[in-house]
Amino acid sequence: MGRGKRAVAEPPASTASDDALLSLLAAGLRLQGDGERWRVSGNTLSHRTVLRDAGGAWNKLDQCWEFSGEDPTAKLAAAIDAAPMAGTGHNSGAAPAPEKPHYHGHRGRLRERVLKAGVEHLADYELLELLLFYAIERIDTKPLAKRLLERFGTLGDIFAAEPAQLREFEIDQRTLVMFRALRESGRRLAERKVKDMPVLTNWQQLIDYCHAALAHEKTEQFRLLFLDRKNVLIADEVQQRGTIDHTPVYPREVVKRALELGAAALILVHNHPSGDPKPSRDDIEMTREIKAAAGTLGITIHDHLVIGRKGHASFRSLGLLS
Repeated sequence: MGRGKRAVAEPPASTASDDALLSLLAAGLRLQGDGERWRVSGNTLSHRTVLRDAGGAWNKLDQCWEFSGEDPTAKLAAAIDAAPMAGTGHNSGAAPAPEKPHYHGHRGRLRERVLKAGVEHLADYELLELLLFYAIERIDTKPLAKRLLERFGTLGDIFAAEPAQLREFEIDQRTLVMFRALRESGRRLAERKVKDMPVLTNWQQLIDYCHAALAHEKTEQFRLLFLDRKNVLIADEVQQRGTIDHTPVYPREVVKRALELGAAALILVHNHPSGDPKPSRDDIEMTREIKAAAGTLGITIHDHLVIGRKGHASFRSLGLLS
């Protein structure tokens, strides 16, 4: 018995004209639909006013604009084509040429500036603007960079922001992944400066690493830096994770792990998500308990660092390890 070809159902194609579809593609927009619901993705940020005015609703979860009912292609194409045009003269009956946006050529100028002078002298918003070039196409990213810095404060806070917070700015998944990668790159670069090195003679590099790892965390983490007899870092581990203002720490577990790794000394590190690194009474009491438990086994506590966005606090410098 012969086999017939099985029909494969395909989503209905847009019924709009080829010109309308080309207009959307030229604007960097992609449209998909199932006949009742239509989704527009791509370069939506620069066209969000048009999309909103045409009846679209922003879908934060899927990072696209949604339309219900009839195919919105023709309506959107007409709205995009009706964007403000430059020039009032109509010589020879020709249509006025599209007005170049005020940021036309700005990306090229900024890249050229970096190639000639480097990135060291860029303001934070300019550096963020430059990074956004490679995640968001065809729009002026300077206003977005400034709004993000105004909302979050620093580049580190932006890169560590929660996805739900970034979606308020219509940050798509590609940009979100870039932010995560940038943050991890910074942490790894800082780690390389302290790994396999005597940390007590590279103290500022150690502070920089702890800041890169913890300053922008939204919940408390308690980390242990394990050192050998030459004070070389042999391990860095997150011992406990807590809430926004508390981390449970058990001295016996700290000492047990130090013995397992053969560590001769420890540096305790934890963060304050509030941003203020001032040690709390609980921090002081917990440190005393760990110091006492470690001391009975000959393990030295060199310091306890509290990391905040506003800086750091050192128990040794504050005289809290005596």
